[in-house]
Amino acid sequence: MPDIVPLSDSITAIIYFGDVVFAVSGALTAARYRMDIIGFVLIGTITGIGGGTTRDLLIDRPVWWTQNPSELSLCVLASLVTFFFYQRVARYSSMIWADALGLSAFCVAGAHIALNYGVAPEVAVFMGMLTAVGGGLLRDIITNSRPMITEGQLYASAALVGSFAYVLLSKTESPDVLNQALAFCAAFGMRAAAIVFNIRMGPPGNFIRIGKPVSDKSAEEARQNQPTQE
Repeated sequence: MPDIVPLSDSITAIIYFGDVVFAVSGALTAARYRMDIIGFVLIGTITGIGGGTTRDLLIDRPVWWTQNPSELSLCVLASLVTFFFYQRVARYSSMIWADALGLSAFCVAGAHIALNYGVAPEVAVFMGMLTAVGGGLLRDIITNSRPMITEGQLYASAALVGSFAYVLLSKTESPDVLNQALAFCAAFGMRAAAIVFNIRMGPPGNFIRIGKPVSDKSAEEARQNQPTQE
């Protein structure tokens, strides 16, 4: 088993930031389904640590939060805060943007951790993407929601761009903090553009689609107007 290289302060900050925003996105999903406080904590925490846990298991790396429970505690705390103040932020758009921030943070952190653990660059790119989408995928499966990666959204592809950018930049002589910032911006910029302009990938013959068809608009409006409390 390779030695675990201590995480830099910048990567640790990115991970904690990702934990919080992903936990909030999970808790907001719990709010949409009118879950109780345990549901908020469960969905929020799984969303926050699910992707990194899957990555560590696949590359045979000790699962970080079992050695240092600060990430677990942070996810629980973020979920609880969302539970008590969700009425101020309980909109579908809030979950989408929190998820976009978490996605961008975790694709960079996941690629960095995998690279430092000694995996091949190609594997590190995939692990960065998996770290970014794993928690959200688990959240959607548990809540019986359609996963974003199956809706044609630029979701996993944005994470892939971010992790690829980080692995590529890590081969240069530029400071790692700059590499992290640039890769984060690449992923977030792509995901933000997809959200704002509703850019989606489609089946053969409809590779890229921009704008909402009427049916998509009606479905999203119905989802946004879904009541969040009894």
